[in-house]
Formats: sequence, structure tokens, C-alpha cells
Amino acid sequence: MNELNGYDIEDLQVGMTASFSKTITEADIILFAGASGDNNAIHINEEFARTTPFKGRIAHGFLTASTISAAIANHLPGPGSVYMSQQMRFVGPVRPGDTVQAKVRVKEVDTGKSRVLLETICSVDGANVVEGEALIRTTSRARRAAVN
Repeated sequence: MNELNGYDIEDLQVGMTASFSKTITEADIILFAGASGDNNAIHINEEFARTTPFKGRIAHGFLTASTISAAIANHLPGPGSVYMSQQMRFVGPVRPGDTVQAKVRVKEVDTGKSRVLLETICSVDGANVVEGEALIRTTSRARRAAVN
């Protein structure tokens, strides 16, 4: 582990997992709309949202997906890691009050490049709402030792 309690590339193994859960609140949706500039009525106007196939308001997809970032930054690989890319599919809605569970699982480890490929999934009540993969650069004990 690094000095911030994040995993170094040398610590990672295929199959390792971590998760992060968050209940998406009304405040989260409104604040995300303000921060992102995404004021789509499907997120902030219940009357309009009832006329859509979702039959009510839904959270922003990227608000939901941000729980993946929290799982990566806080748990696996953790502090010191850097997002390089994220591929994802939005496969279900998240509504105000839903608890999103983000899970990450190590699929591949590239020790030479200090990179790890993670499977990323967000679910609500056991049903997947976001599926994808993330490529993350991690810290390395060997590289730190070579610098010192």
C-alpha cells in the first residue's frame, strides 16, 4: 500500500473487489444539475417526467456513475489512483431516494504500466443500472523506490 492507504500495482490481483453505496437525494440531483449545467426536465420537473417512459424523475446518469469514482478513489485501488478512461452503459433508471451500490472488480493487472482494468457496476436493489469498465493508473512501490 502507498502512504495514503491506496493499493500499489504490486498489491493488486485479478478478482479483488470493493464497493461504495450512496442514497441519491433530492439535494444531490439539484446540486448536480447546478454543478454540471444539466437541467434536463427529466431530472428536475416531476410533472414533465411523469409523461416520459420513466413515469417520474430520474437521477442524472453521471451522478449515478460518480459512485464508481468514489469506489475507485476511496477503496480500489484507492488514494493515489488516476482515472484514465471509463466505458459504461446506462441500463436502468435511478430515482430520488434510491440507494446505488457501486462495485468494482479487478479484471486485468498491467504491472509494467501500473494500470489496472476494472469491471464497474452500479446497482439498485440488486438490479444493474450502469455497467462498464474503467482503466486506472495506480501507484507503484517499485517506481517510488527507484526515485529515492
